[in-house]
Amino acid sequence: MQTLTVVQTDTFLDRRNYTPEQSDLWERLSLSQKFSTSSLNQFGYNLAFIRNVDKSNIAILLCGVSVATISTEGDINTEPNITIR
Repeated sequence: MQTLTVVQTDTFLDRRNYTPEQSDLWERLSLSQKFSTSSLNQFGYNLAFIRNVDKSNIAILLCGVSVATISTEGDINTEPNITIR
């Protein structure tokens, strides 16, 4: 019988098991934004930050060099007119 030894590091497990739900940013999203963010996650987008514009939160998601925004109402814009520095 062959024995397999598995060595795991905490850093690797933390990164691999990370989900948007664990983020403080996630808690700041409206319910509609959470649904839209989950949809974009399936295409590789990740919640990067939130900006307060005109008294509403705009979620900014990144996928490589692609940017998407989600309005408070959950509307997705995959071609926003913003510059990421």
